[in-house]
Amino acid sequence: MEKLIGRKKKIAILQDCYATDKSEFVAVYGRRRVGKTFLITETFQNKFFFQVEGILNEKIQTQLKNFHTEIIKAGGSHLPKAESWLQAFKNLNTLVQQSKNTQKKVIFLDEIPSMATKNSGFLEALGHFYNRYASRRKDILLIICGFASSWIVEYIVDNQGGLHNRLTRQLLLQPFTLLECETYLKSRQIDWDRYQISEAYMILGGIPYYLSLLFNKLSFHQNIDALYFSPDGPLFYEYDHLFASLFKKPQGHLAVVQALAKVSQGMTRNDLESANSALNNGYLTKVLTDLIQCGFLRAYQAYKKKTRDTLYQLIDPFTLFHLRFESIRKTQAKDYWLHFSFTPAHNTWAGLAFERVCLNHLEQIRKALGISGVLTQVYSWRSKSSIPGAQIDLVLKRADNIIHLCEVKYSIKPFKIDKQYAALLREKRFVFLSETGAKAAHTTLISTYGLTGNTYAGEILFQLTLDDLFQ
Repeated sequence: MEKLIGRKKKIAILQDCYATDKSEFVAVYGRRRVGKTFLITETFQNKFFFQVEGILNEKIQTQLKNFHTEIIKAGGSHLPKAESWLQAFKNLNTLVQQSKNTQKKVIFLDEIPSMATKNSGFLEALGHFYNRYASRRKDILLIICGFASSWIVEYIVDNQGGLHNRLTRQLLLQPFTLLECETYLKSRQIDWDRYQISEAYMILGGIPYYLSLLFNKLSFHQNIDALYFSPDGPLFYEYDHLFASLFKKPQGHLAVVQALAKVSQGMTRNDLESANSALNNGYLTKVLTDLIQCGFLRAYQAYKKKTRDTLYQLIDPFTLFHLRFESIRKTQAKDYWLHFSFTPAHNTWAGLAFERVCLNHLEQIRKALGISGVLTQVYSWRSKSSIPGAQIDLVLKRADNIIHLCEVKYSIKPFKIDKQYAALLREKRFVFLSETGAKAAHTTLISTYGLTGNTYAGEILFQLTLDDLFQ
């Protein structure tokens, strides 16, 4: 049986909720396959009083029947079959009242978006149950969970009805970090070096389920070919299932993701509207909000640009990987990834993908720079006039007005700065200071194995390696 890896802060919060002397209402949410249910079931194991999981794409009658089946398992065989959600939760309350268990009663409602079908009255009944019964007791820990962050936020966190401000805790479960990926792989006897783990992250992200599919008797390259490029691979159709499971009408979400995949630095709202006429006004706002809350996008600004110029950037590794290599699978030969990995095209792809790894590990970058406790804003920058095409995709502006101009380099050996590149770095920094009016900026290198020592290495005042991202 797999162990629960990482998640220490989330586990501590759940355990604290169990230990309080009042009833608690907790929402745990995050994208598909991120390990929400596993976190909850492993944290509480045999402490569940009642648990039920919604059934995807089933109508209210099936959901109620499933709920009543779990009521019976929990000792409610004497209770009447529920014909509505109000009756279903009334039965649950009766179970609670009749229980002789003096410990806090953990009630786990999993995949609630499936239960809350249109006009079903589920949310109203859930609100009535918590407000009328559970919140007035001291021994209830109600945990709800869902596959879509956006649904939980819209219908539970921002609920303006009976559930308004009722949550006592909100836990957004993020994908594994690089360090957590390493710990997880070691627990499964997969002994890869950090270079291979970082490349696995570029493809699979930190999604525990995807990592669980890796086979320790196959090499890294064989695993990727077997999982994604083989027609019978478990991730061959994952992209299609991913968005269909998260959003009822995913066409707009797919359109945004596909547009953003073509532009590494991101696009503004105006850019997205121009790319697809169906994406406008409130609909685009909802799509962008959904994708940000589910962890596919980040919203950020170019340096010294206004809020209306906010850029939206696709940062989900698996989505980016799929959109880059989807068409290749139709004509690829056997062992495609093994052969591709030793081509110049791989180096180009890996360089861009490593930038996304860094964007997903900003906390680790700040820690390595010794500025964890310093308020830091994240930007990008592109020259208006000088050095045609010059840009810096990651600019960290500290509250003490020190700026880090981050250069990201992914290579299989220490990076070597030659005379030409050193001159380019000096010129880029000079132009940045001239155009922005910033007082101090330091070129900061983030690379896999650091710098080769030579005359020009001194151009880099701060340097981070792949090991720093594994903190």
